Amino acid sequence: MRSAPPGPSTSPVEVTNVSPHGFWLFVGDRELFVPFKNFPWFREATVREIANVELPSPHHLYWPDLDIDLAVESIEHPEKYPLISQAPLKKRVRSAKARKHTAKRRSTAGASARLKRRRWRML
Repeated sequence: MRSAPPGPSTSPVEVTNVSPHGFWLFVGDRELFVPFKNFPWFREATVREIANVELPSPHHLYWPDLDIDLAVESIEHPEKYPLISQAPLKKRVRSAKARKHTAKRRSTAGASARLKRRRWRML
């Protein structure tokens, strides 16, 4: 028994695969590879953040969770766009959810340390 060929994509843009070297996008009828070497903003992003991509116009991609805008042409012809981010990876912009989680964890850890100091003084 043979399966029917897959139908057309229902999304104008779709992430089809993520690897340690980059990820593949289907934009319309084209498949593009986005290497982390040329686009380091995505290197530390989660698969969910990478997969949440929008196509506001035929030649413009937007990742709302990462606040990244790219022209499709910059992926097709990276040699025409030689500017690569110089921001260190540790200073990358994190999603609002990640920042909130870290702030909550820090405040909880700080409260725990203050409580321990109070107990120590009481002894």
